[in-house]
Amino acid sequence: MVAQFDAYEINPIHEGDAWKLCNFMVANADRLKHYFPGTLAQNLNPTLSQLFVEEKLKQFENKAEFLFTLKHSETRALAGVIYIKELDWAIKQGEFAYCIGYTFEGQKLTTKAIDKLSKYAFNTLGLKALQIIAHKDNLPSIKVAINNNFKWQRTLENEFTPTGEKPLDMELYELYKN
Repeated sequence: MVAQFDAYEINPIHEGDAWKLCNFMVANADRLKHYFPGTLAQNLNPTLSQLFVEEKLKQFENKAEFLFTLKHSETRALAGVIYIKELDWAIKQGEFAYCIGYTFEGQKLTTKAIDKLSKYAFNTLGLKALQIIAHKDNLPSIKVAINNNFKWQRTLENEFTPTGEKPLDMELYELYKN
């Protein structure tokens, strides 16, 4: 376990997560299809999810990308997933990407998880800078950044292109190790 708070815990992805991940993705497909189309597409059935988890385990081991689960400690229900991705080890920088399930939103779970994982990224992984990139209309994601002392840096023009849509400008927030 990487961290815990309230009745929740954050763990690295593991082999036994494939079924829960598949169920989470399918149950939250409407909210994930816009900003997580690749992750969603790779988790539409248990077989795909098993392959996805195996790949994420390799990436975790190779320090290429880190995927964490946020689960209720008692029920083991998967509340959300959090990535530390786009790692640049030369400058010791990574980017957070996260999603929370419908039934868990509004409880500040993502805010608390990002707080815990920021400390983990700085103290365990040795990163010096963390980023959150969010669309200006994604107010919950922006709140997560602001509530964790990430500072707005600039607008990234045409940064993200949702499936079948025009490119979107995204807002860049950063947090630096003290």
